[in-house]
Amino acid sequence: MKTVYMCFATDVIHEGHMNVVKKAKEYGKVVAGVLCDAEMVRYNRFPTVSFEERMAMVRNIPEIDEVIVQDRIMYDNVIKELKPDYVIHGDNWCDGPEKTIRENVIALLKEYGGELIEVPYTYNEKVKKIDDQFKEKLAMPEYRRKRLRQLIKTVPIVKTIEVHSGLTGLIAEKTVVEHDGGLDQFDAMWISSLCDSTAKGKPDIELVDMSSRLRTIDDVLDVTTKPIILDGDTGGLIEHFVYNVRTLERMGVSAVIIEDKTGLKKNSLFGTEVEQTQDSIENFCAKIRAGKNVLRTEEFMIIARIESLILERGMEDALTRAFAYVEAGADGIMIHSRKKTADEIIEFCDKFRAKYSDIPIVVVPTSYNYITEAELAAHGVNIVIYANQLTRSAFPAMENTAKEILKNHRALEVDSKLMPFKDIITLIDEL
Repeated sequence: MKTVYMCFATDVIHEGHMNVVKKAKEYGKVVAGVLCDAEMVRYNRFPTVSFEERMAMVRNIPEIDEVIVQDRIMYDNVIKELKPDYVIHGDNWCDGPEKTIRENVIALLKEYGGELIEVPYTYNEKVKKIDDQFKEKLAMPEYRRKRLRQLIKTVPIVKTIEVHSGLTGLIAEKTVVEHDGGLDQFDAMWISSLCDSTAKGKPDIELVDMSSRLRTIDDVLDVTTKPIILDGDTGGLIEHFVYNVRTLERMGVSAVIIEDKTGLKKNSLFGTEVEQTQDSIENFCAKIRAGKNVLRTEEFMIIARIESLILERGMEDALTRAFAYVEAGADGIMIHSRKKTADEIIEFCDKFRAKYSDIPIVVVPTSYNYITEAELAAHGVNIVIYANQLTRSAFPAMENTAKEILKNHRALEVDSKLMPFKDIITLIDEL
């Protein structure tokens, strides 16, 4: 009997999947792979049910003879081991990022004479409704809020990109690339006070109040499903911070990061060039404890950001504060630096990991941007935040466009540099 292989990367079996399964059964023994959680996150979306439940779901399909784990989105390992006579898939992978997977399968099958069978994708209102319901489920607060903790356990490092509007949220949500034999995308979104303030034309001194920040968060929540980490600046007065924590938790935000400074907030990358006052360990610990005490769930994270290296207070001060903040209940530590090299960040991570093996470490490699995610992960970093790159790339592009229109008294000269309008329309989903 000939062998047919198919891969499942879904939380639910619907009519479209069953059409492919039934067609596969016509060709012989059906072996089904279930894509592991880590690759599901990289390729498609975060699973809303456990891997074990997804395995059981596929095992319960009568037409499937054997179920295995597919541990990579590319089929190399599976095809080399099984050498199936056929691989079967819906024809919806002929375009977009999935096209790379299709090409990979065709090349592997060609090596020994295997064949690819493609089944027309099932487009109807019932299938669309199921897909839409799962997307809506991912966006609901009770599912989104806990996803950052889940990601920390699932992927080598949580890749986080700055967003400051619904549109930039969609870029973070939908950008997928082929890289190093697989597909990749961002895991989470960072809403920074700098970029939020800049988008509103305001200075980054906590002038934009939390009510305005919440409107930005709501705009992003409305059109995305990925977890949000909020830049909470200093957190403000303890009496205000506890109310903001409650609000953020209820909205479905996954984490807030607060920095151990007081007074009029200045951007950390100014360092000692402007006057900045670091909070006392006792007061900042009290703020962390107060925030933790008002939480209704164990999902929301309060992460302490340490400014000791920025303010040139030394490694020992940074570590002393980190240990104290963890003891006060901080769910993670963000260590910041404005040095051009990552040496002090790596030293901090290594020393912190010697004491705490499982407390998440967050870094923001803005000034030391040469270091790779893999290198950071090797020193125990769990979350990397690209904190301002979308804002910094957008401004010069818009300014240059404005200048060209002024110079030429028309828009023809800039048209080749612009995103086609139809691409903007397709980026934004209609209900």
